[in-house]
Amino acid sequence: MMVSTKGRYALRVMIDLALHSDEGRVSLSDISKRQQISLKYLENITSILVKAGYVDGTRGRGGGYVLTRPVNEYTVSEILKLTEGTLAPVACLGTDHNECLMASDCITLPMWTRLDNLIEGYLSSVTLADLVGGKVILKQ
Repeated sequence: MMVSTKGRYALRVMIDLALHSDEGRVSLSDISKRQQISLKYLENITSILVKAGYVDGTRGRGGGYVLTRPVNEYTVSEILKLTEGTLAPVACLGTDHNECLMASDCITLPMWTRLDNLIEGYLSSVTLADLVGGKVILKQ
């Protein structure tokens, strides 16, 4: 599993919004400065987050972005899946139906499936609140 910049940046945007939620709506320009992400790339990422309903965005004076749910209701898994599509370690597990012709005879498939389950289990257990609160290290 390789998380792209889009996935990592989406996570950073969500963390930034969580950290600055007491300020009301947060402008993309402020996020861009703090996170050192180009404004153009941020527009692309926030568009995805808005369409999914993870954040609410308003343009113009007094506009900006806010989270639509409490920080403890967002998991790292859902944020990364939104931007990455899949977190599967191998392509054959990246779809609902394994279309690999070798699947029935694949000796390594159980190992990849277990790894996929471990990744999903862990990333589903980590919330935005955990990241903001620095509690991720404590989870095992």
